[in-house]
Amino acid sequence: MKKALLFLLELGFLLQVITEAQDMSSDVTVLASKNTDFATSLYREISSASDDNVFFSPLCVSSALAALSMGAQGITREKILQGLGITPLDQEDQPKRIPELFQKLREEVTKNEGLQYNPTTALFIRQQLDVSTDYTQVIKQYFGANISKVDFTNAQVSKASINDYVKSKTGDKVKEVVSTVDPQATLMLISSIFFQGNWKIPFAPMPEERFFVNKYKIVQVTMLFSSEKHYLAYDPTMKLGVLKLPYQGGVAMLVLLPDKDVDYTSIDEVLTGDRFLGWIKMLKKIKLEVVLPMFSLEQSYAMKTVLPDMGISNVFESADLSGLSEEPNLNLSEMIHKAAIEVKKSDISAMDTPMDSAPPRLTINRPFLFVIYHEATNSPLFMGRVIDPTKK
Repeated sequence: MKKALLFLLELGFLLQVITEAQDMSSDVTVLASKNTDFATSLYREISSASDDNVFFSPLCVSSALAALSMGAQGITREKILQGLGITPLDQEDQPKRIPELFQKLREEVTKNEGLQYNPTTALFIRQQLDVSTDYTQVIKQYFGANISKVDFTNAQVSKASINDYVKSKTGDKVKEVVSTVDPQATLMLISSIFFQGNWKIPFAPMPEERFFVNKYKIVQVTMLFSSEKHYLAYDPTMKLGVLKLPYQGGVAMLVLLPDKDVDYTSIDEVLTGDRFLGWIKMLKKIKLEVVLPMFSLEQSYAMKTVLPDMGISNVFESADLSGLSEEPNLNLSEMIHKAAIEVKKSDISAMDTPMDSAPPRLTINRPFLFVIYHEATNSPLFMGRVIDPTKK
């Protein structure tokens, strides 16, 4: 009887563990979907404010905000979760549910050793403030984030401290995340990342060709060439070509090329998570020559001008960050996000398989959008827009 009872208890415990694991896996899928919606919303906000190149990491930004939410209380925390679209995932009886899900999603993204995805999240706080030990441990454990005290009143020293920290974390790839520091600042949230993937398909450099920035400006840029079987689609309603270029490590770049008579801003305005997923489903594999410009982007964004339009406003004023520090009237002074990418040739030259007739050629020689996403979860890791490939 005792053995039977013990067996039933062990079985019950095992079933509970399995159920919790299944629930976690399901919620990670939901988080990836919500991150896709957040990514496209953030892209629309950023792209609408500029006619220049765009590049950022939505998952890096959402992870940094989720880390901040662990120190927020009341309406401040609610607004962050609402802005991220993840309120349904919040469970009052499981206060660490949100950080656990972000940790699981990051593990899912990076479990393939071929992908180097190492976002840097850090909080820089005024020297005189005391920070909750529990909060410090939680964001370190689940987000890999650190808290550093700096003397904001000495703007040059604090600027150097922040930039040196980011340089060390990104292997000197992101050199200056802040150009100025407000001496009145009390708390800054910094997120940064560098990406340089290895193509799964070979790309070889070509001589420089013309890239049509607009009707009045043409630049010369080194092109990359590949002749392989590529995934391609066309959206007739948007008059948009869609090309998938896989990287090693389970991620791919989705290139969105509007027709010549289509203004790229019309794509910016209607880019949504559903459209992005729909384009992925449309892809078909065909033999194709691809000519892609080589480019490097390094973009920085002051999120204080972006997040309020997405509903995340009271972290900068009238905030409740009492889970982070007992300091009264503590607000986030600024959140800076900086991302950098290099798109270059493969280590292996492109191969051109002999055929009876030459395959069609897709030449990307005008402004285009792109999304670098994790293929297993369809979660966007990076989003960008190339208007002029000769500019960072």
